[in-house]
Amino acid sequence: MLTILGFVMIATFLVLIMMKKMSPIAALVLIPALFCVFVGKGAHLGEYVLEGVGNLAPTAAMLMFAIVYFGVMIDVGLFDPIVRGILRFCKADPMRVVVGTAVLAAIVSLDGDGSTTFMITVSAMYPLYKRLKMSLVVMTGVAATANGVMNTLPWGGPTARAATALKVDAADIFVPMIPALAMGLVAVFLLSYALGLRERKRLGVLSLDEVLEKETADETVLVGAGGGEERTSLIKKATGGSGPGAGAVGAGAGADASNDPDDDGFQALDPHRATLRPKLYWFNAGLTVLLLTAMIMEWLPIPVLFLLGAALALTVNFPHMPDQKARIAAHAENVLNVTGMVFAAAVFTGVLTGTGMVEHMADWLVGAIPEGMGPHMGLVTGLLSIPLTYFMSNDGFYFGVLPVLAEAVQAHGVSTLEIARASIAGQALHMSSPLVPAVYVLVGMAKVEFGDHTRFTVKWAVLTSLVVLGAGILFGII
Repeated sequence: MLTILGFVMIATFLVLIMMKKMSPIAALVLIPALFCVFVGKGAHLGEYVLEGVGNLAPTAAMLMFAIVYFGVMIDVGLFDPIVRGILRFCKADPMRVVVGTAVLAAIVSLDGDGSTTFMITVSAMYPLYKRLKMSLVVMTGVAATANGVMNTLPWGGPTARAATALKVDAADIFVPMIPALAMGLVAVFLLSYALGLRERKRLGVLSLDEVLEKETADETVLVGAGGGEERTSLIKKATGGSGPGAGAVGAGAGADASNDPDDDGFQALDPHRATLRPKLYWFNAGLTVLLLTAMIMEWLPIPVLFLLGAALALTVNFPHMPDQKARIAAHAENVLNVTGMVFAAAVFTGVLTGTGMVEHMADWLVGAIPEGMGPHMGLVTGLLSIPLTYFMSNDGFYFGVLPVLAEAVQAHGVSTLEIARASIAGQALHMSSPLVPAVYVLVGMAKVEFGDHTRFTVKWAVLTSLVVLGAGILFGII
C-alpha cells in the first residue's frame, strides 16, 4: 500500500503543477500532508516536516546567501564583460545564443554547485533571450541538462554518494566514465544547436553590428526595451526585416528600460547604473575566484562560505548602511521565492522518507526485476537511475536503492563498480527534479513556470541520459 501511495503522491504532484492547478510551493506542502493522513501517520506529520526542514536548512542557507552574493556581483558589474563577450560571439543569432548557453553552463558547472551555475548562466543569458524574444524554457532546459551531465564530477555529489554507499573509490567510478559523459555533453551541444536552429527559424537571422558599434562609442549595451514598432529597430531579419523577429531589439543609447514592464532584466546591464564599482572590479573577481576555490577544496561548508562572501561583498562594495539595505531589499524577492520552495520541498521529502514510502518503492522496484536480468544489471541500474533520481532525492537513491541493487547482482558476476558507474547515468534528468533546490533558482531567476520547464526539459534530459548510458555500454564501461 505504501508503494502505491508513494507513486500516486508523486504523480499527483507532477500532474497538478504541470497543469498549473497548484503552485509548486502549495503542492509541495499540501499534497504530502494529505497523503500522510491517508497512510495513517497524520499524528507524525510535524516530526517528519521538522526532520525534512533540518536536513535542508543548510541548503536553504546556502541559497539565501548565494543569491545575495551573486546579486551584488551583478549589481557591481562583475559579469558585464561576460555578457558583452557572449553578445559579440552570439551576434544576436538565436542558434549561437542557445549554444552559448550550453557552453557557459557546462563551464560554470566545474565548480560543482548547481545553484551557482544557474545564477551565473541566467544572469549572463537572460537579457539576450528577453531582448531577442527567444523562448526562456529553451534557456532553462539547456542549462539544466548541461549542468546535469557535469554534476557527475566527483565533487558534484552523485559520484561521491555512489562511492560512499558502495564503499569504492570515487575516481574508479568517474575516470572510466569520462568518455561516456563526454558523449553526453556532446549530445547537449547538439541539442542546443538543434533548438537554436529552431529558434532561428522562428525569429530569423539577426545582426547586432550597429549595437556593437554603438557600444564601442558610448559603452551602452542592452539598455532599453525592444519589441515595439514605435521604436527604431537595430535588427534586420535576413529575409527582409519583417515578421516575428523584426523589432526584437529596440532603440540603443538613451532608451529607458522602465518604459517596458517586461524589460526589468535589462536594467542590470545599464552601464551607467549607480551600483557599478569599476574600481573594485579586480577585488570582486578575486573574491569570487577565492570563493569558488574554497568550495572545490572544501575549506569550509558551502553555506558558511557564501555567508562570509556575501557579508564581505556588501561591506566592501557598499560601506554605507542604507546602500547595504537597498541591495538586500533588491534581491529579497528571489531569496524568498527560492528558500520558500526549499522549505516546502522539505515537507515532501520528509513525508516520503518518514512514512517509509521511499523504502517500499525501492524494495518493490528491486523485486520487480526478473531473475534473468541479473547479468544485465548494469543496464537495468542505468535505466532505473533515470526515473528514480528524478522522483527521489540523490540521497534516497544512492543510499537507499543502490546498495540493494548492488547486493542483488553479486551472484551474477556483475561488479560493484559497474553498478556505481551506471547509477550516475540519469543525472541529466535529475537536475530538473522538483526535489532539487537548485532548479527553483533556475526557473525563479529566468521567470519561467516550473511546469513549463518540466514539460519542455524532461524529454531532452531523458534522451541525454540514454546517450550517456548507451555510450557507457558501447565503450564497455558499464
